This record gives sequence, structure tokens and C-alpha cells, in this order.
Amino acid sequence: MSRYTRSAFGGFGPGGWSPAVKSLIIICSSVFLLQIFDGIASGPSFIDKFGLEPYQVTHQFYIWQLVTYIFLHGGILHILFNMLGLWMFGTDLERLWGTREFTKFFFICGIGGGLFKTLLSPSNTQVTIGASGAILGLLVAYGFLFPERTIILYIFPIKVKWFVIGTAVITVLSSVSGGGGTDYRVHLGGMLIAVVYMKGSHLIPNLKGSYDRWQRGRLRRKFEVYYNDRHREDDEKRPRWKN
Repeated sequence: MSRYTRSAFGGFGPGGWSPAVKSLIIICSSVFLLQIFDGIASGPSFIDKFGLEPYQVTHQFYIWQLVTYIFLHGGILHILFNMLGLWMFGTDLERLWGTREFTKFFFICGIGGGLFKTLLSPSNTQVTIGASGAILGLLVAYGFLFPERTIILYIFPIKVKWFVIGTAVITVLSSVSGGGGTDYRVHLGGMLIAVVYMKGSHLIPNLKGSYDRWQRGRLRRKFEVYYNDRHREDDEKRPRWKN
């Protein structure tokens, strides 16, 4: 149970940082500084080793890249918008779910997005970096839980549910078309994982209920066949009176 019980969504944004959101922002910012110094000193070697390259994951077993790519970013605007999304959508999710559940969900979406790209193109040598897959997973969860809330898109107010739907449409279309320098396959993977995670708790009981109903119907039909056969045998064995 989360120790947060009050939504702080008021004024600009959700209020103060929650613990996991704060830690993730600090880690991503620190890694971004390391990238800057590494780039000055030795070129792109840091990104080459810790960014997500499907070929290295599938052929050289650089499995850690499915996690480490989340903390790398390509520029100041890239990390700024991702951390803004993490704060805006992650804070209330952590308050609602608790730190452990929120952190698990964040990494499930981030790793899931990277794995989605890797499975689609296992020999791809394009390097992907950034927390966008995980952030868009948070956005999907936020849309499920707070669909009627209003956010400001640039200067225009928009309900969260329409923002999520619009983002999903753009992500799907961009994934098909290629999306330029942005890897929308990771974005799409993070969003799909979030949908499965959010709806799975309802889907599995429904499937189990359907299976239980089918099983009960099957057993009932078998019993009826057995019952009818037994009565037919009893009728045949019963002595017949002739008039």
C-alpha cells in the first residue's frame, strides 16, 4: 500500500517529486553528464557500449543494453522532455501504486520497448537511447487511471485520454513510416507493454471465468449422457408385464 494518499495535481504539474521519480531523474541527469565528458574525452564509446543495438544483444549477448539504454539521452532537449514527462505522469502513479510497484512498471515498459525493437529487427545495428519507451508506458497507465484530467499541450488544454489516443496514433504511423531520427518502435513497444500490463489483470480473470464456464458445461453434458445411459439400461433390465 502506498504511503501517498493525496493527489497533488494542482497548479503546474503534480507537485513535489516522489522518491522513485526523483531517483530516476537524478540518475538520468548524472549519466547525461557522464556522456558529455565521455564525448569530449573519447568520442561515442559510452553510447556504443550501453545504448541499445539489437545486433549486439542478439549476436554478442549484450543483454544489459535492454536496461542501460533507458538512462542515456541524445541531447539537452531529449533529456529535458523525457524528465518532464517522468515527473508529470510518474509522480501521481507512484503516489497511487507505491514506489516498488511504480519502479517495476517503469522498467517493464522500458525493457519491453527495447525488447520489442530487438525482436522486430534482431540484426539491426542502429543504436537507440532514451527513456521514451518507459515514459510513454507511464503515459498509457496515466490515461487509464486519470482519463478525464486536463493537461496543457503547449498552450492548449486537452484531456489526458485524447492526448494518449493522439500520441498512440502518431506512434503507430511513425513506426510504419520510419519516423526519421526517432525510433518509434521502442515507443510503440513501451505503450503496448503498458496496455497489456494495465488490462491483463482484467483479461486473465475473464479468460479463467470463460474456461471455468466451459468446463462446467462440459462436465454437465457428460453427466447427462451418463445419467441417460444408466436409466436406459435400468429400463431394459426392468421386467416387462404383458397384458
